[in-house]
Amino acid sequence: MAVAFTGPSNSGKTTLILKIARKLIHDYKKDVAIIKHDPKDKARFDVEGKDSYKFSDTGAEVIVASPNRTTYFSQKHKDLDEMVRLFDKFDILLVEGLKNLPLPRISVFRDSIDETYFPYMDALAIDATINISEYELPRGVDVLNINNCEDVIKWIFENAKEV
Repeated sequence: MAVAFTGPSNSGKTTLILKIARKLIHDYKKDVAIIKHDPKDKARFDVEGKDSYKFSDTGAEVIVASPNRTTYFSQKHKDLDEMVRLFDKFDILLVEGLKNLPLPRISVFRDSIDETYFPYMDALAIDATINISEYELPRGVDVLNINNCEDVIKWIFENAKEV
C-alpha cells in the first residue's frame, strides 16, 4: 500500500514522514519503503572524486553495496511502478513529493495553506498555526493533526492505495 505527502518547503513533510516511518517500523512491525522526489536536483549523495561518484558520472546504473546498506544510483527517470520494483518487499510505501502521482495524498502545511495544492489533496495535515476556518477546503478532504502520528497512520491504513 502507498500514500504520498506534498507541501511547500519547510512545511514539515520530511519530519512527519520520519515520525510515521519509525512508528510503523517499531510499533506496527511493518516493512516501510520511502521515495523522495528531488524536483530541483539538489540532493547530493556522494562526493566528487570517490569511485561511486565516478561510476555514476559515466551515466551507468550503479549499485554500491556495503555490509550495512545498498545504494542505487540511476541517471534515468523512473515511473512509480519502476521505483516500486526496486524494493524487494514492503508493507507501506511513503512518497514525498511527486504530486501528480495517482496516490492518496496528504498535504502538509504550517502557518498558511497554499490553495494550489487543493486539487492534489485527499487529506490535510496541519498544526495549530493554521486557522482552518479561513479556508474553503474541497469536499471530502480529511483534516489531520500533523503532531498526532496515530491519526495520520489510521488515515493511511484506511486510504492507502494497493501497489
